[in-house]
Amino acid sequence: MIRFEHIEFLYGLFLIPLLIALYLYLYKKQTKLLGRFSNTILHTVLMPSYSGLKKHLKFGFFITSISFLMIALANPQVGTKVEEVKQVGFDVYILLDVSKSMQAEDIKPNRLEKAKYEISKLIRRLQGDRLGLIVFAGRAYIQFPLTTDYNAANLFLNAVDFNSVPQQGTAIAAAIDLALNSFKYDDPTQKAIILITDGEDHEGDIDASIEKAKDKDVVIYSIGLGSASGVPIPVYNQAGVRTGYKKDTNGEIVLTRLNDEILKKIAGETGGKYYHGTNTEDELEAIYNDLAKIEATEYGAKRITDYEDRFYYFLAPAIILLLLDFLISYNKSRFAAKIVNMREVSE
Repeated sequence: MIRFEHIEFLYGLFLIPLLIALYLYLYKKQTKLLGRFSNTILHTVLMPSYSGLKKHLKFGFFITSISFLMIALANPQVGTKVEEVKQVGFDVYILLDVSKSMQAEDIKPNRLEKAKYEISKLIRRLQGDRLGLIVFAGRAYIQFPLTTDYNAANLFLNAVDFNSVPQQGTAIAAAIDLALNSFKYDDPTQKAIILITDGEDHEGDIDASIEKAKDKDVVIYSIGLGSASGVPIPVYNQAGVRTGYKKDTNGEIVLTRLNDEILKKIAGETGGKYYHGTNTEDELEAIYNDLAKIEATEYGAKRITDYEDRFYYFLAPAIILLLLDFLISYNKSRFAAKIVNMREVSE
């Protein structure tokens, strides 16, 4: 089985016929111009050492070497064997609060961006563990389901912003319920939820969600972002310039405060831990280290093909052809030149 690791380089091969056509066009044009300048018989007098055959040969070496180089850059690979690899790890849903209060800047650059940065670092550390992301404000939505495709997870994470959920609020219970309903309980993996929020103005029946998590043996870790004393929520225009702070109907500046009591309750009653988010600490790393102590569980298997690179089969001849193109001149060989001179003398 042959495949190309960087198949985009093969698109350059479509230029080869165009280069050949251009070369033939220019060669014919040059020949026609020479014919107008002087008689064909005089060409051997004006350019006694010039070899048209070598010109074609050099171009052939050049165009072939370019073709081989493009194939080498595409890195052809040969599948040597197919293996079945066991998939082990744990399942984690991260619940990320994207309400406007997460725009507060008591944690730099703001609460949401700090959370996204930590999640991105966590994704880079995962090895076989399945991760899903749920964003919530007044409602909860799955940003991406449980997956081991970490590149795709990062792409979906980067797309998260304060407009990901149009309805404002902090529906913690709805987010927990959505995560609990999204786990695959047929798989015998350890399941956990990581809740990242300021916990302010939570909606729904938190106690019922906690009981449901306990019944399903799902551990919930919580990270509280923000200050208990309260900070204003900045308002930005479309150009990203801060225009002021959020105000209530009376014109007073609204302060957002961390409600860590509810977050401590959720984590404590489900067997998890509560962390207070800071500017300097990586709370998700501490949670990952805690989860990593749990014995990894096999949840499936997948077949993978082991490939070996074969780019050097094309790179070596490409280099040789380029060297030949460089070393060969446009002049005739001495032997050919002597034959031409002998013919001229005899004539």
